[in-house]
Amino acid sequence: MREAVLDSLRSVNDPELHRDLVSLGMIERIDVTPLEQGGSAVTVKVNLTTPACPLKATIERDVRAAVMGVPGVDVVSVEFGAQVRMPATPPLPGVKNVLLIGSGKGGVGKSSVAVNIACALAQSGASVGLMDADVYGPSVAHMLGQGQAKLVGNAERKMLPIEAHGIRFISMANLSPAGQALVWRGPMLHSAIQQFLKDAAWGNLDYLIVDLPPGTGDVQLSLTQSVQVTGAVIVTTPQDVALIDAARAIDMFRKASVPVLGIIENMSYFVAPDTGTVYDLFGRGGAAKLGNYPLLGEVPLDTDVRRDADNGTPAVLSHPEAAASRALRQIAENLAGRVSVQTLAELPMAQLV
Repeated sequence: MREAVLDSLRSVNDPELHRDLVSLGMIERIDVTPLEQGGSAVTVKVNLTTPACPLKATIERDVRAAVMGVPGVDVVSVEFGAQVRMPATPPLPGVKNVLLIGSGKGGVGKSSVAVNIACALAQSGASVGLMDADVYGPSVAHMLGQGQAKLVGNAERKMLPIEAHGIRFISMANLSPAGQALVWRGPMLHSAIQQFLKDAAWGNLDYLIVDLPPGTGDVQLSLTQSVQVTGAVIVTTPQDVALIDAARAIDMFRKASVPVLGIIENMSYFVAPDTGTVYDLFGRGGAAKLGNYPLLGEVPLDTDVRRDADNGTPAVLSHPEAAASRALRQIAENLAGRVSVQTLAELPMAQLV
């Protein structure tokens, strides 16, 4: 019976990876229990490639249908685990994926998006770190309610990331006095980025998300030359003045051989709370002008997101049912799915099973 069930699962494809669950090594366990009235109850445990799998319900439906087609099976239960796959070349010890969140210009809500994506991934069960690489204008610590915390070292003289809301993070805001401007040239920026990456005790992470500064300058260059980056995400608003700079950021990543995993259109629209009328304050659909890149999602302009950032609790946690929070969680799932597709495509089949 177990072999018959396993054989039936060869017809079930992961909807994003387009390979069957058996050859991908996603079937962790099959239990067959005889029923008193005859027939069998089968439990299948599927090990997803990310805890934030966006198509979990589709996989469950397809597994149930396939197993119920096996003669003698009367009851099917589907359980899920998750394990983010290690890429062929891990970027850092213990870190499986480094994801860059960038934009061509400031003011598009990039840091807020990065913080909420990190928290959404952690909420799904992933192990997540967040590195605030915006050295001149760090805001991650404040958005996580840790603006007064200070970074300390461990016995091995490595920086210990601060923990908040289920993620570990490092920000220059936790090393320098509040309000003090950093007047640094390129070499000092490079040194700081190196320390954040390699002299920090990040531990084991599924995803290390890096909130980049605006533009295409020294920090971006240092990161892409210092570590194997899984991919980059571009955050933009819909209007042309933002899209022009977003296109420059895409071109920078292309020249640095960093895959662009997708586009996030932030402040995409506004829903009036009193009337429900939808206003496209900055236009809408502008991300489609950036070329053949996946649109990871559209995030509405929402006062809760702004208020929660000021209060130090990300909106996906404090207002989970808000439209912006739902959009951000869906974006986190779509991004995790894109990472799985890319990682599995690069691994030889022998490493998947």
